[in-house]
Amino acid sequence: MAKQDHQPGGSAPLDGMSTPLGGASPPAGASSPLGIGSNTAPHLVYHDLRKWLEEAQRLGEVKTVKGLSWQKDIGMLSEMAAHTDNAPCFVMEDVPGTLPGSRVLINFFDGKRKNMTLGFPAELSKVELSEGFRTHYAANLKCIPPEYVETGPVMQNVLTGDKIDITKFPAPQWHAKDGGRYIGTGCYSIIREPDEGWINCGTYRLMIHDATSCGMYISPGKHGRQMRDKYKARGLPMPIAVVLGGDPMSFLMGCNEVPYGTSELDVIGGMRGCPVEVIKGPVTGLPLPANAEIVIEGFIEPGKERIEGPFGEWTGYYATGAATEPELDIKAIYHRNEPILLGCVPERPPDEICRYRAIVRSALLRENILKAGVPAVTAAWAHEVGNARLLLAVAVNQRYPGHAKQAGHIAAMCHVGAYCGRYVIVVDDDIDVSNLEEVLWALLTRSDPATSIHVIRGAWSTPLDPRIEPERRAVGDYTNSRAVIDACRPYHWRDKFPAVNAPSPEDRRLAQEKFGHLFAS
Repeated sequence: MAKQDHQPGGSAPLDGMSTPLGGASPPAGASSPLGIGSNTAPHLVYHDLRKWLEEAQRLGEVKTVKGLSWQKDIGMLSEMAAHTDNAPCFVMEDVPGTLPGSRVLINFFDGKRKNMTLGFPAELSKVELSEGFRTHYAANLKCIPPEYVETGPVMQNVLTGDKIDITKFPAPQWHAKDGGRYIGTGCYSIIREPDEGWINCGTYRLMIHDATSCGMYISPGKHGRQMRDKYKARGLPMPIAVVLGGDPMSFLMGCNEVPYGTSELDVIGGMRGCPVEVIKGPVTGLPLPANAEIVIEGFIEPGKERIEGPFGEWTGYYATGAATEPELDIKAIYHRNEPILLGCVPERPPDEICRYRAIVRSALLRENILKAGVPAVTAAWAHEVGNARLLLAVAVNQRYPGHAKQAGHIAAMCHVGAYCGRYVIVVDDDIDVSNLEEVLWALLTRSDPATSIHVIRGAWSTPLDPRIEPERRAVGDYTNSRAVIDACRPYHWRDKFPAVNAPSPEDRRLAQEKFGHLFAS
């Protein structure tokens, strides 16, 4: 493995296909007016989960726990970690009844390690981190296709035939009311589009049925679901590989919005500054990451279904219940010695998933709006309490009548905002969109309920949406409405709007310099 020991970085100009995560190239003047985080070039110091773990340990943010049960203990600890600010990353070892040496890693995105995961210095705030991600990854990334190699660490153990047993890995029962053990949470599935041939890597939950099969749920409209529906309509089995222990950046790309037709493997290569090394899957022919911890290969046969769920989802509810879903027949399992299962389970928001989605999706949201041609969008934030989907805030420097409404509608229906949104609040650029109290203050004082709320009906939602009525759910109507709220000073008399009794940003910084020491503990 000639390239295993490199130290990749994704910031330099790269040869290869250019496909920014937000789509087309940004319009002139679309950079951040403050340049927050945009001048800090990222550098990824890891290329697999083990190197990431070494870096997290170097930061002093990892705790090892031994002997926890998969039946209850790991799920209990995971819930506590998800709702505790700056909680450590936990590695669970010696899980009773599982493969000796196997481990579960949870709570990877918190503390200083969240900045390390994205390749940025630890001192950047979450807003600066998001803007750095937008500037260097979402706006200007040059994709690099993967490179095929003969073998890699994931092939240290090859299980086929009677040796296949997915139940021996330390997959927990994450929530008390879950329908089973979910081995696929911090995972991504590799699927080839049957007509166009490109590779999708999407995060879809995976529940263990028995030693050789799992149940997989994919929401309608997702890229993987579109592909699966094509295979099913043609009566063909769908080849699939699931990475159960990939590096955190690969997982983050698997569960965020990458444009249709763009492979996440190409995007990850661009972020690293070098190709992802992959092995041609012996069973499916799909590209398998050579440095992964655990990968399964198999097929989803049309019409072969079993009960999957329920599962406590990202909305904080068991919205879908137990239902028949396609069954994944496992034909091979590959894993490293002492493999690490990456766990990232949804809890009631805000949680770990909200932390990383807010940073990444806020960057992609702003980029989507700018690339739609909306000018003077100074900031955007996909709020953690809504799992970075249900509540979006956008700041604009108003230039013309209807500007705020335009920005709000684009935010609600662009690629990042379209799936299961709920509320979009547009504010003036004196509001910190990441500060929920400031956003609500603008909403309460600058909007009028009778004239400032605009409703979009029949928008793309999901069976996971707890607000869809049972009657519509029964007939498969998974749509919802969106409220776009203009919480800006009314454009036509904005100059007559009462002045704010708060210091300017410059005066606030001066006060901090003069008197900040009086508040130090």
